Amino acid sequence: MRMKDGHVHTSYCPHGTDEPVSAYIEQAIELGYKEITFTEHAPLPEGFMDPAPAHDSSIPIEQLHSYIEEITRYKQEYQEKITINLGLEVDYIEGWEQETTKFLNEVGPYLDDAVLSVHFLKNRDRWFCLDYSETEFEYMIQHYQTIERLYHAYFHTLQKSIYSDLGRFKPKRIGHISLITKFKKKFPCNLHLNAQLQPILALIKEYGYELDVNTAGLFKPLCGEIYPPLSIIQTARNMGISLCYGSDAHHPADLGRGMDVLLREKLLTY
Repeated sequence: MRMKDGHVHTSYCPHGTDEPVSAYIEQAIELGYKEITFTEHAPLPEGFMDPAPAHDSSIPIEQLHSYIEEITRYKQEYQEKITINLGLEVDYIEGWEQETTKFLNEVGPYLDDAVLSVHFLKNRDRWFCLDYSETEFEYMIQHYQTIERLYHAYFHTLQKSIYSDLGRFKPKRIGHISLITKFKKKFPCNLHLNAQLQPILALIKEYGYELDVNTAGLFKPLCGEIYPPLSIIQTARNMGISLCYGSDAHHPADLGRGMDVLLREKLLTY
Protein backbone atom coordinates (compact mmCIF):
# COMPACT_ATOMS: atom_id res chain seq x y z
CA MET A 1 0.00 0.00 0.00
CA ARG A 2 1.28 3.45 -0.95
CA MET A 3 1.68 5.91 1.90
CA LYS A 4 -1.29 8.16 1.25
CA ASP A 5 -3.20 10.84 3.12
CA GLY A 6 -6.68 11.11 1.65
CA HIS A 7 -8.10 13.94 3.76
CA VAL A 8 -6.21 17.25 3.83
CA HIS A 9 -7.41 20.85 4.02
CA THR A 10 -5.65 24.07 2.99
CA SER A 11 -5.57 27.80 3.48
CA TYR A 12 -8.73 27.98 1.38
CA CYS A 13 -10.58 26.64 4.42
CA PRO A 14 -12.03 29.59 6.38
CA HIS A 15 -11.43 27.78 9.69
CA GLY A 16 -7.98 26.55 8.67
CA THR A 17 -4.49 27.98 8.44
CA ASP A 18 -2.74 30.65 6.41
CA GLU A 19 0.07 28.25 5.51
CA PRO A 20 0.46 27.91 1.72
CA VAL A 21 -0.45 24.72 -0.11
CA SER A 22 3.21 24.23 -0.97
CA ALA A 23 4.00 23.90 2.76
CA TYR A 24 1.65 20.91 2.98
CA ILE A 25 3.26 19.30 -0.04
CA GLU A 26 6.80 19.80 1.22
CA GLN A 27 5.83 18.40 4.63
CA ALA A 28 4.18 15.40 2.97
CA ILE A 29 7.33 14.67 0.98
CA GLU A 30 9.43 15.02 4.14
CA LEU A 31 7.20 12.45 5.86
CA GLY A 32 7.62 10.00 3.03
CA TYR A 33 4.14 10.33 1.53
CA LYS A 34 3.75 8.93 -1.96
CA GLU A 35 0.28 10.39 -2.45
CA ILE A 36 -1.86 13.16 -1.00
CA THR A 37 -5.43 14.27 -1.66
CA PHE A 38 -6.44 17.84 -0.95
CA THR A 39 -10.08 17.73 0.14
CA GLU A 40 -11.12 21.29 0.80
CA HIS A 41 -14.64 21.78 2.15
CA ALA A 42 -16.82 22.19 -0.93
CA PRO A 43 -18.97 25.32 -1.25
CA LEU A 44 -22.36 24.87 0.35
CA PRO A 45 -25.39 24.82 -1.98
CA GLU A 46 -26.72 28.16 -3.10
CA GLY A 47 -29.53 29.13 -0.77
CA PHE A 48 -28.34 26.97 2.12
CA MET A 49 -27.34 29.09 5.10
CA ASP A 50 -24.21 27.85 6.85
CA PRO A 51 -25.43 26.88 10.34
CA ALA A 52 -22.00 27.25 11.96
CA PRO A 53 -22.11 30.35 14.19
CA ALA A 54 -19.08 31.82 12.43
CA HIS A 55 -20.38 30.82 8.98
CA ASP A 56 -16.95 29.42 8.17
CA SER A 57 -17.68 25.82 7.18
CA SER A 58 -16.58 25.85 3.56
CA ILE A 59 -14.57 27.47 0.81
CA PRO A 60 -16.43 30.45 -0.69
CA ILE A 61 -17.71 29.66 -4.17
CA GLU A 62 -15.74 32.65 -5.46
CA GLN A 63 -12.48 30.94 -4.48
CA LEU A 64 -13.23 27.51 -5.92
CA HIS A 65 -11.70 28.22 -9.32
CA SER A 66 -8.47 29.47 -7.71
CA TYR A 67 -8.31 26.35 -5.54
CA ILE A 68 -8.72 24.06 -8.54
CA GLU A 69 -6.12 25.99 -10.53
CA GLU A 70 -3.56 26.00 -7.71
CA ILE A 71 -3.81 22.29 -6.90
CA THR A 72 -3.70 21.46 -10.62
CA ARG A 73 -0.54 23.53 -11.00
CA TYR A 74 1.16 21.77 -8.09
CA LYS A 75 0.18 18.37 -9.50
CA GLN A 76 2.42 19.12 -12.46
CA GLU A 77 5.16 20.87 -10.50
CA TYR A 78 5.64 18.00 -8.03
CA GLN A 79 4.75 15.04 -10.24
CA GLU A 80 8.26 13.56 -9.96
CA LYS A 81 8.16 13.62 -6.15
CA ILE A 82 4.59 12.88 -5.07
CA THR A 83 1.17 12.13 -6.53
CA ILE A 84 -1.20 15.00 -5.76
CA ASN A 85 -4.95 14.55 -6.11
CA LEU A 86 -7.42 17.37 -6.50
CA GLY A 87 -10.38 16.66 -4.28
CA LEU A 88 -13.15 18.09 -2.15
CA GLU A 89 -14.90 17.18 1.06
CA VAL A 90 -18.54 17.36 0.06
CA ASP A 91 -21.30 17.75 2.64
CA TYR A 92 -24.34 15.53 2.47
CA ILE A 93 -27.21 17.84 3.40
CA GLU A 94 -30.55 16.08 3.68
CA GLY A 95 -33.10 17.69 1.39
CA TRP A 96 -30.43 19.36 -0.73
CA GLU A 97 -29.51 16.32 -2.84
CA GLN A 98 -30.58 17.93 -6.13
CA GLU A 99 -28.40 21.00 -5.58
CA THR A 100 -25.46 18.84 -4.47
CA THR A 101 -25.79 16.65 -7.56
CA LYS A 102 -25.84 19.72 -9.80
CA PHE A 103 -22.66 21.01 -8.17
CA LEU A 104 -20.93 17.62 -8.48
CA ASN A 105 -21.88 17.37 -12.14
CA GLU A 106 -20.22 20.73 -12.72
CA VAL A 107 -17.02 20.22 -10.72
CA GLY A 108 -16.72 16.43 -10.79
CA PRO A 109 -14.85 16.20 -14.13
CA TYR A 110 -11.97 18.18 -12.60
CA LEU A 111 -11.64 16.02 -9.45
CA ASP A 112 -9.38 13.04 -8.83
CA ASP A 113 -10.83 12.06 -5.47
CA ALA A 114 -13.42 13.20 -2.91
CA VAL A 115 -14.88 12.57 0.54
CA LEU A 116 -18.56 12.64 1.48
CA SER A 117 -19.27 13.74 5.05
CA VAL A 118 -22.10 14.68 7.39
CA HIS A 119 -21.57 17.85 9.44
CA PHE A 120 -25.08 19.32 9.41
CA LEU A 121 -28.29 18.07 10.99
CA LYS A 122 -31.77 19.56 10.91
CA ASN A 123 -34.27 19.26 13.75
CA ARG A 124 -37.66 20.78 13.11
CA ASP A 125 -36.94 24.18 11.53
CA ARG A 126 -33.32 24.61 12.57
CA TRP A 127 -30.00 23.43 11.13
CA PHE A 128 -26.96 22.70 13.31
CA CYS A 129 -23.25 22.15 12.71
CA LEU A 130 -22.60 19.15 14.93
CA ASP A 131 -18.82 19.51 15.38
CA TYR A 132 -18.54 23.28 15.75
CA SER A 133 -18.10 23.57 19.52
CA GLU A 134 -19.10 21.90 22.77
CA THR A 135 -21.44 24.81 23.49
CA GLU A 136 -23.23 24.34 20.18
CA PHE A 137 -23.32 20.57 20.72
CA GLU A 138 -24.93 21.03 24.14
CA TYR A 139 -27.57 23.22 22.53
CA MET A 140 -28.18 20.46 19.97
CA ILE A 141 -28.77 17.95 22.77
CA GLN A 142 -31.32 20.29 24.32
CA HIS A 143 -33.01 20.71 20.95
CA TYR A 144 -33.19 16.94 20.41
CA GLN A 145 -34.18 16.45 24.09
CA THR A 146 -31.73 13.56 24.62
CA ILE A 147 -28.26 12.79 23.34
CA GLU A 148 -29.49 9.38 22.21
CA ARG A 149 -31.98 11.04 19.85
CA LEU A 150 -29.19 13.22 18.53
CA TYR A 151 -26.97 10.20 17.87
CA HIS A 152 -29.82 8.40 16.13
CA ALA A 153 -30.42 11.44 13.92
CA TYR A 154 -26.75 11.54 12.97
CA PHE A 155 -26.51 7.85 12.06
CA HIS A 156 -29.79 8.00 10.15
CA THR A 157 -28.46 10.92 8.12
CA LEU A 158 -25.15 9.13 7.60
CA GLN A 159 -26.99 6.12 6.18
CA LYS A 160 -28.94 8.36 3.83
CA SER A 161 -25.70 9.94 2.64
CA ILE A 162 -24.44 6.52 1.56
CA TYR A 163 -27.48 5.34 -0.37
CA SER A 164 -28.63 8.71 -1.76
CA ASP A 165 -28.20 9.23 -5.49
CA LEU A 166 -25.87 12.19 -6.00
CA GLY A 167 -25.01 11.36 -9.60
CA ARG A 168 -22.00 9.83 -11.30
CA PHE A 169 -19.53 12.11 -9.49
CA LYS A 170 -20.68 11.25 -5.98
CA PRO A 171 -17.65 10.86 -3.66
CA LYS A 172 -16.68 7.25 -3.04
CA ARG A 173 -15.11 7.69 0.40
CA ILE A 174 -17.27 8.22 3.49
CA GLY A 175 -15.80 10.68 5.97
CA HIS A 176 -15.29 10.37 9.75
CA ILE A 177 -18.29 8.15 10.42
CA SER A 178 -18.16 8.66 14.20
CA LEU A 179 -17.77 12.45 14.17
CA ILE A 180 -20.77 12.66 16.52
CA THR A 181 -18.45 11.44 19.32
CA LYS A 182 -16.22 14.53 19.16
CA PHE A 183 -17.43 15.72 22.59
CA LYS A 184 -18.18 12.32 24.13
CA LYS A 185 -16.08 12.84 27.28
CA LYS A 186 -18.29 15.75 28.28
CA PHE A 187 -21.52 14.39 26.82
CA PRO A 188 -21.51 10.57 27.13
CA CYS A 189 -24.12 8.55 25.29
CA ASN A 190 -25.65 5.25 26.39
CA LEU A 191 -25.92 3.87 22.87
CA HIS A 192 -23.46 1.12 21.93
CA LEU A 193 -21.36 2.72 19.20
CA ASN A 194 -20.41 -0.55 17.51
CA ALA A 195 -24.06 -1.48 17.12
CA GLN A 196 -24.82 1.91 15.55
CA LEU A 197 -21.92 1.68 13.13
CA GLN A 198 -22.48 -1.89 11.91
CA PRO A 199 -25.29 -0.88 9.52
CA ILE A 200 -23.08 1.97 8.27
CA LEU A 201 -20.28 -0.46 7.46
CA ALA A 202 -22.73 -2.81 5.77
CA LEU A 203 -23.89 -0.01 3.48
CA ILE A 204 -20.32 1.11 2.72
CA LYS A 205 -19.54 -2.49 1.78
CA GLU A 206 -22.71 -2.87 -0.29
CA TYR A 207 -22.01 0.26 -2.33
CA GLY A 208 -18.31 -0.44 -2.72
CA TYR A 209 -17.21 2.75 -1.00
CA GLU A 210 -14.05 3.48 0.98
CA LEU A 211 -13.80 4.29 4.68
CA ASP A 212 -12.05 7.47 5.80
CA VAL A 213 -9.83 6.37 8.71
CA ASN A 214 -9.70 9.80 10.25
CA THR A 215 -7.20 10.35 13.04
CA ALA A 216 -8.30 13.90 13.88
CA GLY A 217 -10.44 12.63 16.75
CA LEU A 218 -7.37 11.36 18.58
CA PHE A 219 -6.30 14.96 19.07
CA LYS A 220 -9.65 16.39 20.13
CA PRO A 221 -9.49 16.78 23.93
CA LEU A 222 -13.08 15.62 24.48
CA CYS A 223 -12.79 12.64 22.13
CA GLY A 224 -9.30 11.10 22.15
CA GLU A 225 -10.24 8.41 19.64
CA ILE A 226 -9.93 7.85 15.91
CA TYR A 227 -13.04 8.36 13.76
CA PRO A 228 -14.12 5.53 13.82
CA PRO A 229 -12.60 3.64 16.78
CA LEU A 230 -9.99 0.94 16.26
CA SER A 231 -12.44 -1.92 16.77
CA ILE A 232 -14.65 -0.58 13.98
CA ILE A 233 -11.67 -0.11 11.68
CA GLN A 234 -10.71 -3.73 12.30
CA THR A 235 -14.26 -4.86 11.56
CA ALA A 236 -14.27 -2.86 8.33
CA ARG A 237 -10.98 -4.41 7.33
CA ASN A 238 -12.31 -7.90 8.06
CA MET A 239 -15.31 -7.10 5.85
CA GLY A 240 -13.02 -6.23 2.98
CA ILE A 241 -13.82 -2.51 3.03
CA SER A 242 -11.08 -0.37 1.55
CA LEU A 243 -9.46 1.87 4.17
CA CYS A 244 -7.88 5.24 3.50
CA TYR A 245 -5.85 7.08 6.13
CA GLY A 246 -6.92 10.69 6.60
CA SER A 247 -5.16 13.15 8.87
CA ASP A 248 -7.90 15.75 8.30
CA ALA A 249 -5.02 18.20 8.48
CA HIS A 250 -5.83 21.90 8.74
CA HIS A 251 -2.13 22.77 9.14
CA PRO A 252 1.00 21.18 7.63
CA ALA A 253 2.07 20.02 11.11
CA ASP A 254 -1.09 17.87 11.28
CA LEU A 255 0.05 15.64 8.43
CA GLY A 256 0.87 12.10 9.52
CA ARG A 257 -0.67 12.49 12.97
CA GLY A 258 -2.02 9.30 14.43
CA MET A 259 -0.57 7.14 11.68
CA ASP A 260 1.75 5.52 14.21
CA VAL A 261 -1.28 4.16 16.09
CA LEU A 262 -2.69 2.55 12.94
CA LEU A 263 0.67 1.08 12.00
CA ARG A 264 1.20 -0.28 15.52
CA GLU A 265 -2.22 -1.94 15.43
CA LYS A 266 -1.41 -3.24 11.93
CA LEU A 267 -4.53 -1.61 10.53
CA LEU A 268 -2.41 0.12 7.91
CA THR A 269 0.70 -1.29 6.28
CA TYR A 270 3.23 0.46 4.08
